[in-house]
Amino acid sequence: MYDGIVIGAGHAGIETALALARTGFRTLVLSVSLDNVGWLACNPSIGGTAKGHLVREIDALGGEMGVAADKCLTCLRMLNSSKGPAVRSLRAQVDKYAYHKYMKGVLENEKNVTLRQGEAVELLTEGEEVTGVKTAFGLTYRANVVIVCSGVYLGSDIIVGSTVLPQGPAGFPRANGLTESLLSLGIEVRRFKTGTPARVHKDSVDLDKLTVQRGEEGLYSFSALSKKVKATAETCWLGYTNEHTHEIIRNNLHLAPKYNGLIKGTGPRYCPSIEDKIVRFPDKERHSFFLEPEGDGTKEMYVQGMSTGLPAAVQLEMYRSIEGFEHAEIMRDAYAIEYDCINSLELLPTLEHKRYKGLYFAGQVNGTSGYEEAAAQGLVAGLNASLAMRGQPPLALRRDNSYIGVMIDDLVTTGTDEPYRMMTGRAEYRLCLRQDNADTRLTPEGYRAGLAGEKRMRLLRKKRAALEKGRALLGVTVPKEETEGIFAETGMPVPASGITYGGLMRRPEVSADMIKRHCSALSFLSPSEAEELFTDVRYEGYLARQEKAREESVRLENMRIPGDTDYMSMHGLRREAAEKLDKVRPMTVGQASRIPGVNPADINVLIIKLKAAAKKEND
Repeated sequence: MYDGIVIGAGHAGIETALALARTGFRTLVLSVSLDNVGWLACNPSIGGTAKGHLVREIDALGGEMGVAADKCLTCLRMLNSSKGPAVRSLRAQVDKYAYHKYMKGVLENEKNVTLRQGEAVELLTEGEEVTGVKTAFGLTYRANVVIVCSGVYLGSDIIVGSTVLPQGPAGFPRANGLTESLLSLGIEVRRFKTGTPARVHKDSVDLDKLTVQRGEEGLYSFSALSKKVKATAETCWLGYTNEHTHEIIRNNLHLAPKYNGLIKGTGPRYCPSIEDKIVRFPDKERHSFFLEPEGDGTKEMYVQGMSTGLPAAVQLEMYRSIEGFEHAEIMRDAYAIEYDCINSLELLPTLEHKRYKGLYFAGQVNGTSGYEEAAAQGLVAGLNASLAMRGQPPLALRRDNSYIGVMIDDLVTTGTDEPYRMMTGRAEYRLCLRQDNADTRLTPEGYRAGLAGEKRMRLLRKKRAALEKGRALLGVTVPKEETEGIFAETGMPVPASGITYGGLMRRPEVSADMIKRHCSALSFLSPSEAEELFTDVRYEGYLARQEKAREESVRLENMRIPGDTDYMSMHGLRREAAEKLDKVRPMTVGQASRIPGVNPADINVLIIKLKAAAKKEND
């Protein structure tokens, strides 16, 4: 008997288990193989556009992914650094073997976690309440909550050309029995598809023909707990396909599993295979890719941007057509993978199933793609399961306070018909939801929920004090010699009447880095503190407008809808809207307003009915 059972030990399963265990609950983690704990089955990296935001939010709430990424990184870069602060994102190359070892060690050493190799084949229920799990070896475990974090392992098939192998990613065993159990409970199951590129031997590639991608130093870390990330190395290279590469792919397109009919599942729109790129963009003369190391102790290199399901012989010809790859040796063939997942519309915003109490789902089983999206869902599912067992209100993540809230609202309100990927464009308030202020936004939430500990709160209080000290200097005039140094760098004339620190930050030609280097009075600020202060000052007008819009959003989110609301008999509500509301069963008016097919007039009817019902109850 356990308090909670977690099915899967990937990125969702790890955060789920730690959220349960670190809030006091005995947790069993079942994995089809203990060799795949925290395994980076695709690219050896953490973060990226919008994904870096997710990692910092996971850390702010008390999760582990950011800590692990900082400890195992080999190269760190800030993406979109030339663009606005809302879209800048950290991306780290990590040693995938070190990452697996670190995460497995964290689970093994967590006192409330039991890590067990075993395939879950059946969810046990009594009525509409989950009670436990049965394994392929006939073992039965009981628990108050069960969280399914099965990743892409459910009924997965590896597909290369016309060859179909019943395997999980990277050759790990797949999960065979759980899909039938889900179907027997009336849970909708879908079929999605993703893929991965080949791994090539580093010594077989002429790196001089590729462009070195340098890591950056002086960047802040993913985790607030990391004192300083280690110096980065020149470990990545940029290359391009060419017309000959595209010709090889076009001539063999009929052998690709998506085009020969073997693949039925829906693939990711924003991470297509190289053959999909050639079909979708026929006029493009070349496509970029990145050559990335799998880890410090191996010669295997990951060809980011060149995933494919073409036959192995065609793959070799295709890769060798690229400049620098003329003598490339493939160590692991690229493959496509199909797997089972559920319809996320069946879930509440807590990620608990609407029909089965105590049954939660997190990660790629919900139709998402990416390590970071999975880990974020795992943390939310685990923490909400913990809060439910403690009789406390759920974790309140919304579209206006986090990227995690945006993602979960998308999943449970509009659903997804393809592997979902987090992007900055999905967030209406992205200028307020920057990665540099993730701890300011979310660490108090994680602390109240019992996961973000005293150390994170002390660091947040220290940061707030530093920012207040910095804001107190905004009206102070910058010393002349420092002003001259900054304006000499910009090539602009020095203001004759002097300039304040606040005025300096508002100048479009002045960067946060310049201020950090030249202004000794602000040298006490850390890189993330300097970025947060700089952005708050420079974009204060835009932030004020977004804050006003957020207030209206929060008002609608605070209008709760009773779970037993009868939409079908609600007078004045259009039939289509009633059907959509009845299917989704939104928890708030704000969520209801985002359901496709529900218009503002329907929301007005709903608000009037809710107010009338509340008045009648009070009378």
